[in-house]
Amino acid sequence: MNIMLPEIVNLLQNFMWPFVRVSVVLIAAPLFGMEAITLRIRIAIGFVLTWMIFPIVEVPEIDPLSIFAVQMMINEIIVGILMGLTLQIVLAAIITSGQAVSSSMGLGMANMVDPNLGNVPTLSQFFLVISMLLFLGLGGHLVIISILVQSFTSLPIGAGLANTNAIQGFLVWSSTIFIGALTLVLPIILGLLMVNVCLGVISRASPSLNVFAVGFPALIPLGFGMVIITMAFIISRMESLWFAGFQILNENLLGL
Repeated sequence: MNIMLPEIVNLLQNFMWPFVRVSVVLIAAPLFGMEAITLRIRIAIGFVLTWMIFPIVEVPEIDPLSIFAVQMMINEIIVGILMGLTLQIVLAAIITSGQAVSSSMGLGMANMVDPNLGNVPTLSQFFLVISMLLFLGLGGHLVIISILVQSFTSLPIGAGLANTNAIQGFLVWSSTIFIGALTLVLPIILGLLMVNVCLGVISRASPSLNVFAVGFPALIPLGFGMVIITMAFIISRMESLWFAGFQILNENLLGL
């Protein structure tokens, strides 16, 4: 028993460090971080992935009770969060675009409770469902796992992010929340803006006409009609956002 104990301790140590990064990615990344996937399932997926990864991962010898071990733990958590939040920005851009269109259509108060994201407009929820189906269709879950495995080579355990441009690249990529949201639904926003301009001209030409009684009921069907007409464009933009997110992950974490 005394002979096997050091080997067991070494095996647990080699398993623990990759398991931290994998677990954090499964918590923060899209699809894997959904509330529908219970904690037990996440732990099982993380355990299986780590079991397949850790034989090829080089883990330095570290005293688990030292200050350096705490620094390594924090570094692995930061790497995992960075990977997950990079793709979560795409979802944030989609939610922002849905909020912009909902406000322009007069559906700003039509919200629903999403267990993953909280109080979300119904149109944003519709866009999110389409984006997640597109994410699965593009094999995004496999891309996340592939980048996660390769990250142990480009960012080995014990190597910090101070000497890389990963954090700077992530901060630059975070602007996609607004830029991506605008480009996603720009035709709809411009169309609704033109409708509002026309209603304003009508109200000035005929002050007796109640614009509030005519305008709001007209904006809702026109808004839905524009969403249906531009659906092909929206899906293509969602696909571009997902590909851009995958590319940013490759550049920030793998240096590709």
